[in-house]
Amino acid sequence: MNLPEHATRNRAQWNTWAADFVDAGRRNWATAEPSWGIWNLPGSRVDFFQGIERFAGTDAIELGCGTGYVSSWLTRAGARVTGIDISDEQLRTAGELRAQHDLTDISFLQASAEAVPLPDASFDLAVSEYGASIWCDPYAWIPEAARLLRVGGELIFLVNGLLAMLCMDEAGIQPALQRPLFGLHRVEWDDDDSVEFHLPHGEWIRLLRANGFEVERLLELQAPADAKTTSTWADSAWATKWPTEEVWHARKVR
Repeated sequence: MNLPEHATRNRAQWNTWAADFVDAGRRNWATAEPSWGIWNLPGSRVDFFQGIERFAGTDAIELGCGTGYVSSWLTRAGARVTGIDISDEQLRTAGELRAQHDLTDISFLQASAEAVPLPDASFDLAVSEYGASIWCDPYAWIPEAARLLRVGGELIFLVNGLLAMLCMDEAGIQPALQRPLFGLHRVEWDDDDSVEFHLPHGEWIRLLRANGFEVERLLELQAPADAKTTSTWADSAWATKWPTEEVWHARKVR
């Protein structure tokens, strides 16, 4: 892989972090019902796929698959799934869990979602839950997702909520704005070497439309009153009032 600077940094950081995500990966591979985001919101509460069963018989790609649990849910629903990630260690866990659950028809590929070595118009669904959706530059991975999808294909991705990002500093979400909306794009932190990417809503819409998508849904996720998370940046009381996470759902129309 010929990776840009931010992707090289993220690959190294995720190879370091990977061990911390093994247990969560095991739980998610074993669960019968998908759950989403840092609050583990069940599929009965967040209809992420608008019925995962409708992807039976389709070709799906998970962009930044991590331990591969979203790929496993889609495979059990009958989709033909390829998961890609740049982290060697995350893919090692994904491969071990694939073997343990005998879902050996899932394909895992080491690649960046900004430059996927697969043919145009190969997939009906592209999905990302905290994968490419925040760790890749949207001005690179959105055009790449459009290239990979067939006309009529769907792009579904989960990101940090815009308001949460505007209120976040090194210590987590604060009760007041911490950064400007205008110019929001690349975000770095002092306590690790990773690089994240976040956009204002208007810029997401402009970028998606410029790449042949129509936006069908934007879900702003509310944490339940008793929510718990291992993500130290999040505050459950805050998250019952304002969204820490958002799900975008777009369809390729040209």
